[in-house]
Amino acid sequence: MAETTMSVDRLEHIISVFGSFDENLRLIENELGVRITDRNSEISISGDIEQIDLAERTVEGLLSLAARGETIDSGSVRYVLGLVRSGKADQIQNLARDVICITAKGKPVKPKTLGQKAYVEAILNKTITLGIGPAGTGKTYLAVAAAVAAFRDKTINRIILTRPAVEAGERLGFLPGDLQSKVDPYLRPLYDALFDMLGPDTYNKYLERGNIEVAPLAYMRGRTLDDSFIILDEAQNTSREQMKMFLTRLGFGSKIVITGDLTQIDLPEDKTSGLKEAARVLEGMEDIAICRLTGSDVVRHQLVSKIVEAYDRFEKVKGKPQQQRTKEKKR
Repeated sequence: MAETTMSVDRLEHIISVFGSFDENLRLIENELGVRITDRNSEISISGDIEQIDLAERTVEGLLSLAARGETIDSGSVRYVLGLVRSGKADQIQNLARDVICITAKGKPVKPKTLGQKAYVEAILNKTITLGIGPAGTGKTYLAVAAAVAAFRDKTINRIILTRPAVEAGERLGFLPGDLQSKVDPYLRPLYDALFDMLGPDTYNKYLERGNIEVAPLAYMRGRTLDDSFIILDEAQNTSREQMKMFLTRLGFGSKIVITGDLTQIDLPEDKTSGLKEAARVLEGMEDIAICRLTGSDVVRHQLVSKIVEAYDRFEKVKGKPQQQRTKEKKR
């Protein structure tokens, strides 16, 4: 059993890192099998030497984030732990990030992982950005936040949100209501993000003025979209023809963000995903960024990240030849 001691200048930083009722502290202890206590601005860590080293670097990283005014929660603790375990502790300082947008309730929206930060920087600096990654990585939410920020800054005049209405079990013609009510369920995640950023009253005001448009992808055909921030969501369900049509809608002063998850393609097996093909075709083109988020960028419940990783492992095994899988089982 070994022990090390760390000195901390600001007591409030210790309080921020330890969390409410020391919940963050307990998380670090449980993950690394160490014991952490604080006495008069000193933090003592005891346990196995290697685990103490990991715990010390984790606490140092969290303290540096707290010193920059970042909120420390269980999600950020787990993410910093992951960086330390993978030998990327030197990148923790890059997690301190600028606010993209303030929601209607006054909550700041920030990227929470290095992958998200790179994604947001691409959106801000490139004309076209492809955000590809699993559920829960904030692809759509961060894109909408960037769109609202650009609208508030008056760098664009319009926000256009669209997604393909891919039928899954039910045909649109058999759903009740008019065309708008039939496609609304497909667009609900986009509505939710906009409501969060603007509030329902402001959203409805801009919708009536034509500053905001939420519509199925089919409505984009034949248009040229100038001075607009255009987001195509669930793009893995576009055909190659739809993707080409959408990309060529780009007008002067506009920005496009395309999001999708290539593990959740609902197209018939004989159809190629437009997003999958676009990621290959557009790779390396000037003023176009392709950001690939991973399970480590998931910011929902920790179980979501584990589910994503489990499916990734399953797909890799399924993709191997039968003979190779048999050999691995015998080992």
